[in-house]
This record gives sequence, structure tokens and C-alpha cells, in this order.
Amino acid sequence: MKMSTPVIKTLAAAIAAAMIGTGCTVLDPYTGEEKTSKAVKYGAIGAVVCGLIGTSKNKETAGKAALGCGAIGAGIGAYMDHQEKELREELAGTGVGVQREGDQIHLIMPGDITFETDRYDINGDFFPVLDSVSKVLYKYVDTNLRVAGFTDSVGADAYNQELSEKRASSVANYLRQREIASGRLQPVGYGEKYPVAPNETADGRALNRRVELTITAVERAE
Repeated sequence: MKMSTPVIKTLAAAIAAAMIGTGCTVLDPYTGEEKTSKAVKYGAIGAVVCGLIGTSKNKETAGKAALGCGAIGAGIGAYMDHQEKELREELAGTGVGVQREGDQIHLIMPGDITFETDRYDINGDFFPVLDSVSKVLYKYVDTNLRVAGFTDSVGADAYNQELSEKRASSVANYLRQREIASGRLQPVGYGEKYPVAPNETADGRALNRRVELTITAVERAE
């Protein structure tokens, strides 16, 4: 599907503005000429393309734009910055926590809003939230996604391990249904390991019953 002339003109103008706005050059050691650095140039273009992904009218066009966003080489930091911003906007007020750690983004999905107690089928009220997550993940194709399930310490270790695995798989399977490629998803269960709060209180146990989605950028060869 070809982009219309107005879209092409808009993209060209935006790229030009980004290039001018960087104002960063390096000295060519062989010719002595000043040139825009490759990292700055690709970062500026990539940032513009990432920013224009949301203007796509349909999923096919958005997918093509997303491929360009990663392939152009925006730089991992800029690439993840754009994705984090969109995720925060989409998930505001949903109860899902968004945490940034270097070039990784963590989505913390509390069990009390994701699953009923002692169950691994996703709460129907949570589907719209996962739809919002998948809408962003679909566009940023140069990422791998670890879907990790956790439980509190109530019950047998083996049971909790199995429950955490099933919860992680439920979330991963739903994301697949929303056209997130299977190769990007890694469901894993940790049972009652790695608690984030004391298991001695009800509030603490509620925090420990969770699913975490860790989004990690994948560098592609130029």
C-alpha cells in the first residue's frame, strides 16, 4: 500500500526539520568536511517515523511503519522512549504499573485486576487493558516480551508454580490472538519466588499475585 503524496511530503518535511534541529556534526578524518553523525541522523529520522506511526489509518500501514521505525535505527533509547510514552498514555488509570529500567520497560499487572482468585483465565474486564497493551506492542516490532507469572506463598509450592505458568500462558496467548508474533513472546512462571511485598498480610499477598510483562529491545543489523 503506497503512502499518499501529502503523507510523503509531511514525512519529508518532518525528517528535514529533525535533521536541522539536531545541529550535531562530526569531522570526517579523511576529507576534513563536517558531516551529520550517523547516530544523530538515524536517531532523528527514527524518532520522526516512530512519532508518525500513530497516524496510520489501518493496521497494515501501521505495521509497515513500525518495521521502518525499527529498521531505520532510531537508537534503542529513543525507540524505547517512544514506546514507554505510548504505553503510559494507553494504560493511565488502568491499575497497570509502567516501570522503566534502562532499555527495558516493565508492565506490572496485579492479579486482583487480571484474574479471579485461584484462577488462570483472564478476567473479562481486563481484556480492554490487554487490547491497549497489544496495540502499542504491535507497532514496536523490534522488541521481545517476557510474560512472567507470580503467586503469593499460600498453598503448595508445586501448585503455585503451575498456577503462575498457566497465568503467564493465558496472557501470552491473548497477546498472540491480538497479532503479537509468537516468536516475540516468552511465557514463564516463577511461582511464589521473587515477592515484591510481605506475604504475611492480605495486601502484600495481593501485590505478589501478579503478571509482569518485560519489554526488551532487539538490535537489528543495519
